[in-house]
Amino acid sequence: MAPLNDPQPFMLSNDSQSQRVHVITIRDEIIAAFNQQTQKWNVQAIEFTPFLRFMLANILDSLCDNQLGYCLQNIIMARNKGAFLLQYEPQAQPSVENDIKFATAISHLVGLPNFDAMSGKFYARFTVNHTDNSDSYLRKAYQPLTLHNDGTYVEEKTDFVLMMKIHEQNAAGGDSTLLHIDDWQDLKHFYHHKLAKIPLKWQSPPSKGIPQSISHPVFIEEDRQGKPQIAFIDQFVHPQNKEQAIFLYQLQASLEQEKNTLSFSLPVGSILMLHNHYWLHGRKPFIPHPQLSRELLRQRGHFFD
Repeated sequence: MAPLNDPQPFMLSNDSQSQRVHVITIRDEIIAAFNQQTQKWNVQAIEFTPFLRFMLANILDSLCDNQLGYCLQNIIMARNKGAFLLQYEPQAQPSVENDIKFATAISHLVGLPNFDAMSGKFYARFTVNHTDNSDSYLRKAYQPLTLHNDGTYVEEKTDFVLMMKIHEQNAAGGDSTLLHIDDWQDLKHFYHHKLAKIPLKWQSPPSKGIPQSISHPVFIEEDRQGKPQIAFIDQFVHPQNKEQAIFLYQLQASLEQEKNTLSFSLPVGSILMLHNHYWLHGRKPFIPHPQLSRELLRQRGHFFD
């Protein structure tokens, strides 16, 4: 696990669209060394043995002069940032197993992923295809996935969300959309609304595997600076009266009309990681194609104390 000291193992820059989003590019040699040093563990091993997930993180950080974890934490926990795009050159022999191990190393440098009831694991893999019979917009290729936060319907803290593009074919459109809460022009209006801190009912559809509902406001507890944090998704909130419904409808309409929303076309193999209560994320519709296919990996969880 010796670090590769010369040149630097990764490069850091700002995205061209936003100073809030940092782009981290890891050298090919680091990725190759990580794959070689972790080949003794297959995906089943890291699913069955939780401490191996931290070993993946330790190996990657060691290869990066023990600076990568520190860098990622500083970005994602900062209010004025809270997002990074991690990329590297596509490998000569792509491997989904290597992708899952690499994404797991990244998440475990920042925090601890929650159990995902939809997959029964600490991560989920799902595809978007031309046709779909599911009960969520997540897999509806030709419908927009509106701006939202993850984990609105679970008891566990969901501080971060990690998304990795594993594979795609015939996928035009479908760009990721992002909005930082502080760039939302109507934030003050909705944050000071009389229903902003009133607990609402949140419940997921059957496919998520969580039958019970929970209760929390749209604007959850403030961060350490006393500034707003948000936990919202239109599909899973169940208003109990007309007043709540109007508030939610107007809030969603404001988010979808926000001009400060960013749009990203992410390459295969890239990882986008967000502070889940500073950033809302979504997806634009795809352009119809009968052989459309995109596979994503998701991990979401809580930061280390």
